Amino acid sequence: MSSINPSSRSKLNPKAHNQDAAEDSDYPPVEMQERNAPWPVAVIDIGTTSLRMQISEIHTDGTIRKLDSFSQAVSLGKDSFIKGSLSKGTIEDCVHVLRLYRAKLNEYGITENRQLRVIATSAVKEARNRLAFLDRVYVATGFEIEPMDEAELHRVTFVGALPLIESQPETFNKPSIICEVSGGTTEVLFFIADEVLFSQSYRQGSLRIRKTVEAFSDPAQTSRKVMESQLLSMIGQIRQQAEEYDLENMIAIGGDIRFAANQLNHDAAGDSLPEVEIEQLGNLASEILGQSTERLVSKYHLSLPDADSLGPALLAYYLIATELNVKKLFVADFNLRDGLVEEMASGGKWSQSIERQTIRSAIQMGRKFNFDRRHAVHVSKLACILFDQLRELHQLSQRFQVILEMAAILHEIGIFVSARSYHKHSLYLIRNAEFFGISSKDVELVALVARYHRRATPQPDHEGYCELNRKQRVLVTKLAAILRIAKALDASRSQRIKDITCQHIANQVHIMITGIADISVERLELNRSDLLFNDIFGTSIVLETVGNGP
Repeated sequence: MSSINPSSRSKLNPKAHNQDAAEDSDYPPVEMQERNAPWPVAVIDIGTTSLRMQISEIHTDGTIRKLDSFSQAVSLGKDSFIKGSLSKGTIEDCVHVLRLYRAKLNEYGITENRQLRVIATSAVKEARNRLAFLDRVYVATGFEIEPMDEAELHRVTFVGALPLIESQPETFNKPSIICEVSGGTTEVLFFIADEVLFSQSYRQGSLRIRKTVEAFSDPAQTSRKVMESQLLSMIGQIRQQAEEYDLENMIAIGGDIRFAANQLNHDAAGDSLPEVEIEQLGNLASEILGQSTERLVSKYHLSLPDADSLGPALLAYYLIATELNVKKLFVADFNLRDGLVEEMASGGKWSQSIERQTIRSAIQMGRKFNFDRRHAVHVSKLACILFDQLRELHQLSQRFQVILEMAAILHEIGIFVSARSYHKHSLYLIRNAEFFGISSKDVELVALVARYHRRATPQPDHEGYCELNRKQRVLVTKLAAILRIAKALDASRSQRIKDITCQHIANQVHIMITGIADISVERLELNRSDLLFNDIFGTSIVLETVGNGP
């Protein structure tokens, strides 16, 4: 791993990044993918104890080669978790490092918006002055930082873990857990093969634990008891979710557990998944906790923030493994940055597995509010067919089909609250829900598309809609227009229309329905629902029947 000398200085070359949600979905751009040469990309991770940058190149066949990585210790968590805000000195330390990273990016030819993602986790998100921090970084470097939602973090983590899981199908075809103990949080995902069963983020991380213990100024033995007490409280919550599963395996990720694997003479590099004896991990955790931070820095050549969090992190991994009675503990050599590069290599497209998890979480929410599952799922299928066959008309990327599908599944859940203005209740319920894999921005898009499946068309003064930028407003309107057509096609709520074909001719979209003679109910509903479609696409809808129907 390369390091950057904080005493060096470089010139500033600011450039804006990740301008809006619609643009974020399409990296690399088509013109970049069509080049014959490898495409350089980078991810900068502003974490709890350090700023890390990974530079990779994406080849035309989709393979990824890591070119370089950098890490510079800056303890944002010490400020954020204890004081509640980032100090001026810490902010300027970050700015300095990011300026150096900018210069390094220029050397690698990473100058376009979609060649780079800059993300931040809990230390920045929880700081009271986070907006001032984001603005200062943007003014100084041109970097527009994306605070990572827990749902996004879990998605990217699973994307990174999936190749390793698929490489050992016999091992991971049983209930297992992925766990990462970071400075600010502990993340867990329960899974079987390529199916996520449950994911959750807990506000209990190694640095939080260390700082809480230091506030008591207790002897080392008492300090460990305080740490264990905090950790066991969190693990109790995890155990409640684990009770219905007979967990077999645990995949641990993160720099601290990779350190442990190396100390225990296991190679945690490459695509392998070295197994670590849980008892040996416990012994190492005790050994580390018995040494001062200064001793750890000297002995293992760690940065001060990393040495500070090492002992509590290893203790957390050990207690989670023992308390959940997992049989095998594996250590994986991948991180958040790897997962983000994987997504960039895919052009921002989600894998079928990730899409399946996300839709599954929407159906689970629908059940909670007693939705009409047959109608909702059928409308979602029709919406997906329309989306697929009208690509030349709507010009949206594949990722937004998931937004449409989720909105279709959940469009009527507001009836659980009241049948009157239920589309507005659907908006409220969706925007306050948690789904696997999608950010809060995307959840808001799902909520708005569901809100506009009926009644009024989007207006500038409508809550939520008025806060969107132009591309997002157009996106919501396009998807809502498609959803209205899909809903009209199941106006009888009988799911009788299954086979449709669309043709865009002049200023009309002809929808051919196979095998049904009488579609008067659908035509009547369509007359009430196609205004939005006409407004946004400039075309009207014509329903036609093909073949003999009953």
